[in-house]
Amino acid sequence: MDRTPPSAGNEEIELYVRTIYSLLRSSGPIRLRSLEETHIGMNSSLHYRAGAPELEMAALVYSAMRLPPCFPDVSMVVMGQMEEVFRRRGYPGVETWKRVRARARRRTMYFDADRRILAAFISSVSDIDDMIPIMVTYQIEWNKIHDKLMRNRSTVGFLHNTPEEQSGNGIGRFAEAEANLTVEQLDTIRDILDLSPEDFLRLQSLWPGRYLAANLRKALDHRMDMRLNVLGSGLSDYRKAVQLWWHQLEDDFSTDLTERPIYFVSSNTHSIVNLLSGFVWQHEDEIIDFVKKENPEGLDEEFHRLQAAKSDQYGNFLYYASRLYLNHPNYARQARQQLADQEDAFGLVQVSNPRCLDVEVQLIELAKLVPAWMDERLGRLSEADLASLRNSDALIFNIDYPLGMAAYHLFSQVSTSISDVLGVYIMGKAATLNGRVGDVMIPNVVYDEHSKNTFLFRNCFTSQDVAPFLNYGAVFDNQKAVTVRGTFLQNREFMHVFYEESYTDIEMEAGPYLSAIYEDIYPRRYPLNEIVNIFINAPYDIGILHYASDTPISRRQTLLSKSMSYFGVDATYATSIPVMRRILQQEIERQRAQEQPALPQARPVPIASEEGEFDL
Repeated sequence: MDRTPPSAGNEEIELYVRTIYSLLRSSGPIRLRSLEETHIGMNSSLHYRAGAPELEMAALVYSAMRLPPCFPDVSMVVMGQMEEVFRRRGYPGVETWKRVRARARRRTMYFDADRRILAAFISSVSDIDDMIPIMVTYQIEWNKIHDKLMRNRSTVGFLHNTPEEQSGNGIGRFAEAEANLTVEQLDTIRDILDLSPEDFLRLQSLWPGRYLAANLRKALDHRMDMRLNVLGSGLSDYRKAVQLWWHQLEDDFSTDLTERPIYFVSSNTHSIVNLLSGFVWQHEDEIIDFVKKENPEGLDEEFHRLQAAKSDQYGNFLYYASRLYLNHPNYARQARQQLADQEDAFGLVQVSNPRCLDVEVQLIELAKLVPAWMDERLGRLSEADLASLRNSDALIFNIDYPLGMAAYHLFSQVSTSISDVLGVYIMGKAATLNGRVGDVMIPNVVYDEHSKNTFLFRNCFTSQDVAPFLNYGAVFDNQKAVTVRGTFLQNREFMHVFYEESYTDIEMEAGPYLSAIYEDIYPRRYPLNEIVNIFINAPYDIGILHYASDTPISRRQTLLSKSMSYFGVDATYATSIPVMRRILQQEIERQRAQEQPALPQARPVPIASEEGEFDL
């Protein structure tokens, strides 16, 4: 019998979380430096050298990728759920500020360069748990750079000089000089920062071209002392934001969304579309020509390897290359229009960034699918199968997986607004405590740090569903997962507590989704600190697939040190294919059941009572 694991929240992590929320009760801005001591004391597995004078490049890169590039120019961050919250707290018109984006985190953000204020829209408490440790990490590592440069101020005079000193006439020569640091100057900076060649290359990749010198100059000139103000944190504000998100979806869909049954999928916005649209196969020649001419990310060599081996990974390669093709300035305009036409032909409606929640949604009508365009790994459909699909009124409701508790709010809104949920399928990245990057984990037990519940459920997927499509990794089913509050809110002691209880899968969305599913099934709010069995009463499929992007205990490879990028495409499609196969199978069976003629009902047989009368 699975039991709730012992309290994994060790004292350091709990102290850090309590400190964050006690400070946020203040009506005015707080300084991030107030959190640095408890952040360091937490010994986060993603920032375990926070208190050391040496730069922890992996942590800096991770945090910088999840903040906008303008962050060194920000002096205060304000966080709220929607425009109304910002307006009533003294920040009207934030949507007119410059829109800024992070490279590795979806979050609506606007920047007022004159006042140096960053406005960040949050969709749940998980955004607070995520963003604050990320900002503290960035500030700590930035100030390490400041300290090292200041101790060698005279040596790095080429950074400290003013634009006038660089150009001699003060006419915009500094930006040009920033982009052309000499090899000797780069070597000097690397020595001062005490970075290995590999770590210095990562810093150059993080701040490419002129941004390297520009940010180093800013780090030399000032220590970072960020202020933060969370403007609205009431549960009602989160619910209002989600309701606005839903109303935008309804407005953008041509028919009554509330009357359509759905297969709910939480994944990404590319893999399922690629499997269904046939776009990459119809434009295979153009995509390969692009790879040969541009060689993005060095993919030309991989193309020739796969072609020579006649590998079944070739399709995944095309899918990955198509993303680069669609985003390349020389090809994007025409290619994107062709893709839009293709998506429209098979009934896809895509809603990007509805209102304040940066959560993209794809609505796909199963009746409009074109089998000839579909990836052959989805299986061939018989004429009878095709006829059944043509009668379908169901939609695939594919959501670009939300962060943490946003999953709870969003699924709660969806499940209360539509007529029928036919299945819930969740796929995404996770950390593994016993596998390798690229492995796939299939849990049937989830411990949720938010509710302290242990959820037991029947996962509709097994290893046999995934293994045929996974080329490089291994598949582990019957696993136990733990949903954490944030990527930084864990350390090695935390993970070992769970590992001793056979929990091997660490992620952020499964627990909130299961809490919302519980409320969709049972007539009460999800409980707290209980073992919750939804194995028996679930009226629809529940499928959860996680692919490993991090191995935090072994540190052989982590998401900090290697982007999943092309390496992760194998696991992405090995999980997307079973999801689509399952949906097609379920919908065909549902249509066939509806097509069966109703059996005549037997007349009730009267039963004699003891008194001799008949009861029906």
